[in-house]
Amino acid sequence: MKIDHPRVHRQACLKIVLGLLSVWFTVSFGCGIIFREWLDANAPQVGNAPFGFWMAQQGAIICFVLLLLVYAFLMNRLDAKHGYTEHK
Repeated sequence: MKIDHPRVHRQACLKIVLGLLSVWFTVSFGCGIIFREWLDANAPQVGNAPFGFWMAQQGAIICFVLLLLVYAFLMNRLDAKHGYTEHK
């Protein structure tokens, strides 16, 4: 496989990282702090906890773990596209 210019690969990496960081910020800061009261009033409860409280305590952590999995998948695909894979 032909290796592209490293700058193209780096720009694609930054797009992925910034996109995932914006999702993480929205979920953790937005749902856990800014929209917490609105979520408590308008969203269904999770177990015995209001949804905004649940997002602040558990949802943001679950989102972070899911984002790690998405990051690994996207970066492996990007590396393969640009020729940065390990040959076994």
